[in-house]
Amino acid sequence: MGLDFEVVEFPDVDHPTAGEQAPDFERPLVTAEYWEDRALSALTAEGPVLLLFHTMDGAFPTTYMWNEIRDREWGQSEDDLTVVGLSVSSPYEHKTTIAERGIEDTGYRLFSDPQNGVAERYSIDHSLDGMAGVSEPRPAAFLLDDERVIQYAWVAAEWPQFPDYDEIEAAIDDL
Repeated sequence: MGLDFEVVEFPDVDHPTAGEQAPDFERPLVTAEYWEDRALSALTAEGPVLLLFHTMDGAFPTTYMWNEIRDREWGQSEDDLTVVGLSVSSPYEHKTTIAERGIEDTGYRLFSDPQNGVAERYSIDHSLDGMAGVSEPRPAAFLLDDERVIQYAWVAAEWPQFPDYDEIEAAIDDL
């Protein structure tokens, strides 16, 4: 029994790219134990941040992405990289994803953006077919330095599409 889905090509968008400053935002940032409103700029003030936009919690792309990141142990060594995700899922759904993906002890946290406003600011929002008024971010990865300047950017051109994890890892190593 295979997955039943159709490949969807996204239109071109003018998303932030390497060398530009990433838009700041404040949203609930969820851990396994609690959530609190945090600004992206507060995270980058502490060091580099890998900001990952993903589909709704429970969707297979989100599951695969967090399994890969967990297995690669990004941000788990002596480096000061912070790894955070962002989706339209609620803080409650994020707490479930953190537990199910086994990332509760990794320090990975997830921003909750149910209205998808952050993806709109990054020009990576995607309206879901057959669901009037419902959108979510395209899968995307932005590696930011401590000034929020983008060092690496990847945005999906179609759904489903996953980032080149080796490329991201090389960009992390180049920080």
